[in-house]
Amino acid sequence: MEARQDQAGESGFEGLMRDVEEIVERLGSGDVELEEALALFERGVARLRAAAQLLDGARGRVEELIESAAGELAFRELEATPARNGESDGA
Repeated sequence: MEARQDQAGESGFEGLMRDVEEIVERLGSGDVELEEALALFERGVARLRAAAQLLDGARGRVEELIESAAGELAFRELEATPARNGESDGA
């Protein structure tokens, strides 16, 4: 699984999500022992956190096209949204 870690780092968000999907499949198969299942779960959580950070960074760069009352088009940066489900920004 170490090779997948390198690929995830190179592939960015898509690679992280592929890793998460593979982890979910492995855990769902029921063919892993408890210690391996815990390690896979921890790795999956780490991948999801990394993916969330990438999304937060992308969101900060996205601009929203808005139309003024006069009919002119302008760009506006999206505002940061509060943490979801009690998540803290420092996690």
